[in-house]
Amino acid sequence: MLIHRVIVGSMHTNSYIVSTGKKNCMLIDPGADATHLIQRLEQMNLVPQTIVFTHGHIDHTSSATSIRDHFKERVDTIQIGIHENDASYLGTTGVEKNREVFSHFGEPGREAFASYPHETPEPDFFISEGEMIPESDLVVFHIGGHTPGSCCFYSEGREALFTGDLLFFNGIGRTDYPEGNDETVREGIQNRLFDLPPETRVFPGHGPLTTVEREQKNNPLHSGGSPF
Repeated sequence: MLIHRVIVGSMHTNSYIVSTGKKNCMLIDPGADATHLIQRLEQMNLVPQTIVFTHGHIDHTSSATSIRDHFKERVDTIQIGIHENDASYLGTTGVEKNREVFSHFGEPGREAFASYPHETPEPDFFISEGEMIPESDLVVFHIGGHTPGSCCFYSEGREALFTGDLLFFNGIGRTDYPEGNDETVREGIQNRLFDLPPETRVFPGHGPLTTVEREQKNNPLHSGGSPF
């Protein structure tokens, strides 16, 4: 089954198109550049049925509204999913919540925040630890630490792990802001992700793809790979 990466936005976020049927797909973290993502979907003749976010930061969520509006005549509604602990990053509270997080990093953070569309949709459903994302073969690992609701998505059949901003090639996500928890991230990676089969492919939220085996052997578990 197809997994297609599209790099979007000023923070070079990895968005993923994941096929769920002959002409259907889900999107993981469509963070920016809605027009580019829509063009890619049209070229691939795929219509998204679901959009899920590994976490609520705006560089992973900001194109969802435009994508949903574009396909509204071909699908009744694209279902939007996120962990309940990150629900405040979406909808009416999302702008100020994200502004607060990005402002923590001073002028670079404020500039990054300003580069993204600020309207994000309200969630239609919540993803939970150990449950399957609807209409997919992806199981949710709720790890937290980067944000309270940070999750990874794992498909045993595809040997694929989508890690958002938790695990990167040679690094882990930032935790140096009020809701971050470095210990939670490290424990989750070591006790949950590194227990997966070593050949599992890792599809992170930023940077190059990797494998569980490579990161077991080489990752220093130091913050890196995501600017915010």
